[in-house]
Amino acid sequence: MVYANDRETMQSLTYAKFGRDGQSATKDPTISKTESGHPIEHAFTRSIPTSQCMNCHMHQPNMFLNTYLGYTMWDYEADAPFMWPERQRYPTTAEMRKVLDRNPEGAAPRGLWASLDFLRNVFDLNPKLHDTQFADYHGHGWNFRGIYKRDRDGNLLDADGKIVANDDPEKWRKAGAGKFEAIGGQSGKAVHMMDIHAEKGMQCADCHFAQDSHGSGLIVGEVANNIEISCRDCHGTVSAYPTLRTSNVAASPQGTDLSLLRNPDGKLRFEWVERDGRRELVQRSIIDPNLEWRVHLVKDSVDRASPDFNAKAARAKLMAKIPQDGKPFQWGPGVAPANLAHKDGEMECYACHTSWTTSCGGCHLPIEANWKTQAHKYEGDVTRNYATYNPQVARDDMFQLGVHSTVKGHTVATVRSSSALVLSSTNINRERIYVQQPPIAASGYSSQAFAPHFAHTVRKTETKTCDDCHVAEANDNNAIMAQLLLLGTNTVNFMGMHAWVGMDDGIEAVRVTEWSEPQAVFGSYLQKYAYPDFYKQHVERNHRELISWHRGKPFAKGLKGGEADAAEDIVNVTHGTGGAARCLQLRGEYMYVAEGKGGFRAYDVSQIGNKDYSQKIVTAPFSPLGDNTHVASKNATCMALPTNQSIAPTRNTAQMQQENQEQPFHPIYHYAFITDAEEGLILVNVDTLADGDPRNNSLKRALTWNPNGLLKGARHITLGGHYAYIAADAGLVVLDLNDPLKPRHVTTLNLPDVRASALQFRYLFVTDSRGLEVVDVTNFEKPFLVSGATVPLADARRVYVARTYAYVAAKKDGLVIVDVKRPEKPTIYQKANFGGQLNDAEDVVVGSTNASLFAYVADGRNGLKVLQLTSPESQPNFYGFSPPPKPELIAWAKTRTPALALSKGLDRDRAVDETGGQIAIFGRLGSRPFNRKEMERFFLDAWDRPYRVTNDPDLNAWVAANR
Repeated sequence: MVYANDRETMQSLTYAKFGRDGQSATKDPTISKTESGHPIEHAFTRSIPTSQCMNCHMHQPNMFLNTYLGYTMWDYEADAPFMWPERQRYPTTAEMRKVLDRNPEGAAPRGLWASLDFLRNVFDLNPKLHDTQFADYHGHGWNFRGIYKRDRDGNLLDADGKIVANDDPEKWRKAGAGKFEAIGGQSGKAVHMMDIHAEKGMQCADCHFAQDSHGSGLIVGEVANNIEISCRDCHGTVSAYPTLRTSNVAASPQGTDLSLLRNPDGKLRFEWVERDGRRELVQRSIIDPNLEWRVHLVKDSVDRASPDFNAKAARAKLMAKIPQDGKPFQWGPGVAPANLAHKDGEMECYACHTSWTTSCGGCHLPIEANWKTQAHKYEGDVTRNYATYNPQVARDDMFQLGVHSTVKGHTVATVRSSSALVLSSTNINRERIYVQQPPIAASGYSSQAFAPHFAHTVRKTETKTCDDCHVAEANDNNAIMAQLLLLGTNTVNFMGMHAWVGMDDGIEAVRVTEWSEPQAVFGSYLQKYAYPDFYKQHVERNHRELISWHRGKPFAKGLKGGEADAAEDIVNVTHGTGGAARCLQLRGEYMYVAEGKGGFRAYDVSQIGNKDYSQKIVTAPFSPLGDNTHVASKNATCMALPTNQSIAPTRNTAQMQQENQEQPFHPIYHYAFITDAEEGLILVNVDTLADGDPRNNSLKRALTWNPNGLLKGARHITLGGHYAYIAADAGLVVLDLNDPLKPRHVTTLNLPDVRASALQFRYLFVTDSRGLEVVDVTNFEKPFLVSGATVPLADARRVYVARTYAYVAAKKDGLVIVDVKRPEKPTIYQKANFGGQLNDAEDVVVGSTNASLFAYVADGRNGLKVLQLTSPESQPNFYGFSPPPKPELIAWAKTRTPALALSKGLDRDRAVDETGGQIAIFGRLGSRPFNRKEMERFFLDAWDRPYRVTNDPDLNAWVAANR
């Protein structure tokens, strides 16, 4: 039976006219025509619209059905003035439960969409909106924003790739366009990035037939394993027209014969017809008997004699491998099948035809242990735990590839961040017994999970181009390549509730966000709209200073209850160290610190948010007799972990690897790597801190290494897979740690007074006495300084690279933002010191919260500075891959002594290291990131020579077929 769930014709076709409220249109007088929850009529049908599929198939809220229609989950920031109440809401527990029982997102009780009447009419706000457009469906109470064609800087684009101005009144709806999008077209100048099949009017049931919808009756391990239809079944291949027989993993050996399918009106679903002297394949809608479309065929798209010939498509599909003579990019039907670069059967079609992929870069699940709840599943069992669901970074700007599962033949496929959870728990006494902890997979990998994924965002024009996957001729896509290969871009990193600062004599956890959802940064655009009272207090009462204070007046007059937003102690927590904390890194429940004369120590910070713990940072949570997480050294200057994601390599047993079809950890993941100005490199095995046993938390040296004083004056270390880049008196020292206990000196680059470095794909960005330098590390064994790529700076300290910008802490010059889109031609984009308020910068890290980007600066004697780099207000192109930052100083904190260093936020888009060592769990049996040799195929030929690509096909390189 069909329910009226959506007024958009694209999603509902002939059912759209019945509205979106689930009301009956039957003539039966006993059924209410105004009450929701009734089918349009009581009749079974196979003609099911996508809008009905959407009602259940939207969890997670960013999966394939939303993306098929060109939407993803709203991020709480786009068009915030229309979605949040003018006066801050203080919902009681009862009010929160009433909303959360139908909508599990923690932000909902505070937003206008807590009202069902408001939620029902969100689509009708669209003519007023500036940043996005909302969908007309609201399953579970969620709101969904539209995805639009953009360039990498975030500019809206039209169908021809021309920029659409943000103030263009026709960007969403052209003059004369209807309220709803018409079948087969686009309503506005900016291209709504729905799947091309959806644009033509195809519904889920037009592609996924009985097997795909209802299964075979056999239990399969994964949803994807139950699909029998594949792209080639309808579109064919470069060498053959479609057989119209299903061929995916769930198909029978002979496949289902699609040419025999008939629609309810008796017409063939698929039919070959003659039109204008050509044989064409037509598909007819299962829902609307008047709707049909021509199926475009791959074989015709690569045939120069066909009117459907597409040079870009033909070049991609018929590209030859680079020959030994070095002449690249021959293409055409004359290329031998064995010599094709993109072989059919080795790559999924959607590896190139996916126009965009949503990535749930981070979800927060705060558990309330004192809320008695009846489960919606499992026979209605009652539990005392209640968790809300809060996607904090739902992005559409991340495109990643990896290796598909065993059942799919280990093909190259699109990968998405799929379940990057952090967990919190509040007990019955309202104690936050753990705060935003990333769990660890059973096999020891980080739970920042990834999975091969068919996004259902196929487009004809907006496909992936050559330089989305290979080094561009202009060499301006280094960050794109880092994202593609799952190396991470340091942009969607999760800072959490605290910014961790290393000081001259200690460490400090500075409270920088709200606790409740949405987790707005203090002083930010989002806080201004979601928490206007708290924002006003931050700005007017505290003058944007991040201080320890008691906020709120529970049960005060006019509050109307206060159980949910009771008074809160906002606390900055400090702890002394044995020396200057010049390097620190949070991983899980521990803070790892290099503290000068105090050596190296791991602090237990698991209780940092617990109001009932007087000492929230401890050195020995159980007993100093049993715990000793300190390793003495003469002058520990820096430390690095191979990953800041929570891992447990000892769980990664041979049996686990065999049963899960997973790779082993590289040995570097057992260790913390410490630089000491006198002792050189120190390795400490830290596995014990992740084994779940508190009785063996005693750390000791595994290695001390400094042959012939090579690492004298060592002061900073960056890890890139099993290669280490160490700043020392001799210059930039490069070590190979493939056998961590037997380091191998690769080379030393003679750079003056090296201070720090940051790695992005093929380039290492280094600060020294000359400023910012660039080192090419394409060949790990032969790194070299890029001539002419120096950015002169008077006193450059630490550097942080986030996508196409390098952020340099430059002491008196403040924060220097360098455009490194072309790594070999860096240029200064902006120097930000806010009229001298930021003038002692030592370190900087960058992270994302919801839709906005933030920088956290250790400003020496001035303490911590928090900058909002993008927001809907300051940068209307904030949805781009790397829009130009517009820094605003939104908060600051005094520190007891000079702020020297910062802990980097949790990597949320990194699954593998530069040498191919897997970090994060993959969600399909046998799927994984690329290993190093597989990565190199994207930028090195078979003879290890770098190559570059252009997006424009050269017909002079065409290789005709032999006749």
